[in-house]
Amino acid sequence: MEIALPRGGRTAFALARELIGPGWAEAGVIKDAGDDPDVTHGALILARVRSAATGIVFRAGEGVGTVTRAGLPIGVGEPAINPVPRKMIETAIGEAAAALGVPAAAEVTVSIPGGAALAQKTWNPRLGIVGGLSVLGTSGIVTPYSCAAWIHSIHRGIDVARAARLHHVVASTGSTSERAAQAALGLPDHAMLDMGDFAGGLLKYLRRHPLPRLTIAGGFAKLSKLAAGAMDLHSAHSTLDLATLAAWAGEEGAPQDLAAGLAAAPTGMAALAVARAAGFPLAEIVARRAAASALALLKGAPVAVDVMVVDRAGLIVAHQSVAGTP
Repeated sequence: MEIALPRGGRTAFALARELIGPGWAEAGVIKDAGDDPDVTHGALILARVRSAATGIVFRAGEGVGTVTRAGLPIGVGEPAINPVPRKMIETAIGEAAAALGVPAAAEVTVSIPGGAALAQKTWNPRLGIVGGLSVLGTSGIVTPYSCAAWIHSIHRGIDVARAARLHHVVASTGSTSERAAQAALGLPDHAMLDMGDFAGGLLKYLRRHPLPRLTIAGGFAKLSKLAAGAMDLHSAHSTLDLATLAAWAGEEGAPQDLAAGLAAAPTGMAALAVARAAGFPLAEIVARRAAASALALLKGAPVAVDVMVVDRAGLIVAHQSVAGTP
């Protein structure tokens, strides 16, 4: 089946299901997320269309969520089908209606069998989308390794926090650091942003859509990369430079033998262990530099930043801000 893409051009998809019933027709495709880490890869996506009196109305079928919290691009009570997919559906219905010489009036029910279970692996419960998945998209094309769905979820999390008038959010690199930060700060679930490796995606969006306070929580190695200026913390795109850690330690008064020990450590966690055994505040230095790196990317946006370093056992080993921020 051929469809028009939002940014121009057309493409064709093989149909996995075709059904016709009294007053309705249904078609389905298998979602191909390419190399993007997307829980909907391989899912069956269905659209059932029946005639309506006027206009185009969207319904949430099995496995598609409903919006219950303000701040998302779709209003409360609406099925979680985002504006661009809606526009694509409206365009397709308009083309078909014009070819048949009938009004473009239809009720469209989108379903994703098994979507309610898949949604538990996404941000949807935290964003206030209940009952299933969201239908997302901006271009109709998946870019390999773009991780677009994850970054999109970070942005929507910020939107929801702003709409709820939250003054403080936490962006974490993983579940261990998130649990530690939430327990320490006592913030609600919708204040917790699963940043993962995408510090740049988080901070660039906050630069345009600021919140009063941001705590970045994560493991020592990933936050060392942020401290060094990396904005994609994945191992494929940035590395922990132990010589840089040693240089920072030297600048902060570490003895020469300790700095040499840090440079020779096999891993970041090993370097942290060397520093802790010597009573040297390496984690605090990394946290402070990471906060400064984040503030630099925010470029003057009114966001106070502090950084929390969490070890693998879930213990907070440093919590620092830069001068002038709370």
